[in-house]
Amino acid sequence: MTEQEIQQKLAELNGWELDGNAIKKAWQFRDFAEAMRFINQVAELAEKHDHHPELFNVYNHVELRFSTHDAGGLTAKDFAIAREIDRISGPGE
Repeated sequence: MTEQEIQQKLAELNGWELDGNAIKKAWQFRDFAEAMRFINQVAELAEKHDHHPELFNVYNHVELRFSTHDAGGLTAKDFAIAREIDRISGPGE
């Protein structure tokens, strides 16, 4: 994707940001259990899309990072799953 395409797709998302050759977003939940429910929803979407994030969790904090590794950077797959995650999640931090 070109830099212009990436910026356009980022503008369509809620709170995602560019992080090198990936996009990322962080959330803070009320507690660990709520964070885990969110992680499980993300896992189901990742399996459905066959596109898996780098996922970081500390207690109630969750951060996701997407890049299409076999393409060497961002593709439409990254933005498609980010849009679906936006539908199931809050605005993030």
